[in-house]
Amino acid sequence: MLRIGNVCLETPVALAPMAGVTESVFRSITRRMGAGLVITEMVSSRGLLYNNERTNDLLAFSEKERPIAVQLFGSDPDTMGKAARIVATLEPDLIDINMGCPTPKIVKNGDGAALMRDPDRAAQVVESVASNCGCPVTVKMRRGWDERSPTAAELAPLLVSAGAQAIAVHGRYREEFYRGRADWGCIAEVKAVVHVPVWGNGDIDSPAAAVDVLQETGCDGVMIGRAALGYPWIFREITHYLCHGEYVASPSPSERVALALCHLQELATLRGEYMAVRTMRPQLAWYTKGFPQAAIIRQRINQAKSIAEVRSLLEGCLDQG
Repeated sequence: MLRIGNVCLETPVALAPMAGVTESVFRSITRRMGAGLVITEMVSSRGLLYNNERTNDLLAFSEKERPIAVQLFGSDPDTMGKAARIVATLEPDLIDINMGCPTPKIVKNGDGAALMRDPDRAAQVVESVASNCGCPVTVKMRRGWDERSPTAAELAPLLVSAGAQAIAVHGRYREEFYRGRADWGCIAEVKAVVHVPVWGNGDIDSPAAAVDVLQETGCDGVMIGRAALGYPWIFREITHYLCHGEYVASPSPSERVALALCHLQELATLRGEYMAVRTMRPQLAWYTKGFPQAAIIRQRINQAKSIAEVRSLLEGCLDQG
């Protein structure tokens, strides 16, 4: 069990926020698989204030997803505070602040990982959010912007003093995006200088990797991102290993197809078949990774327009296997 403020998590394994991926249905699936915490796609603070329809859609969550964190991004303290007040009316368990997104369209406005270059402003953002919501505030950051910029270990104590009650650290600089191997040493450095829970993030793709990062860094939990794409069973595998010290069987191809179709159908119930099929195309490709003729299947999925077409394609994969 892991406690963040007044929120108790059953397992120290969290689903990292991923734009275009961690929508409501996927979050529910990972919770069923054993994730102790799920986090929404990043939500624009400015979009909330302008009552942007797409931004509002990103806030939707169900009770079965709890405990859940809503992740906000922005770099203006006043705007972030006002956005936090809006989010607080939905009563999420946590509000997370994005200081890790590396994409150009986010950092060009000083948001995401760019906030790490301005420690004073970053601390002001945390203080503003914390003072405008009644739930614990957390921060997800990177190792730093680059080798010449303030490090996560330099920034973390300022953010905790400003009100952050947990810190997640991705072991890469912004300039690295997702290249190379994550440096878990920076996670240990953060853990050594703050008294709040610290999540380790980056290249945690197996139970063995989860155990390694926990032992090497002393962090309190692990946050799983890309390893969960098309493979939410990663949460079951890691949580079971942490609890029992043994591996569980990997899902069979038929289990993978069944969950992919369930995911698609649940998303269609929320968004309609047209949007669900198009939104799920990347996820369906991930679900079938490693299948015979996966590249051909992916091409056909990208042309599919209905659930029936997708079902036929995926069930055809099993016949080929």
